[in-house]
Amino acid sequence: MTARELDDITARLEAIAEELAERAIEVLREAVDRGDTGRPDEERRLTRARAAVERAVGILRDGSAGDV
Repeated sequence: MTARELDDITARLEAIAEELAERAIEVLREAVDRGDTGRPDEERRLTRARAAVERAVGILRDGSAGDV
């Protein structure tokens, strides 16, 4: 795999992490609008998925997220 291909994959993962963060915020806003209390399960899943993708980005960028 070339460095450019790896950079492309990393960029796509960064975009996915951003999409997940945006969706998590939308879920929280929707819950507030409904008057729900507590943290919605969907938001928790989205946040966990975003964190996992960000760890992958770190690994691909420079290994800073810790190798598995």
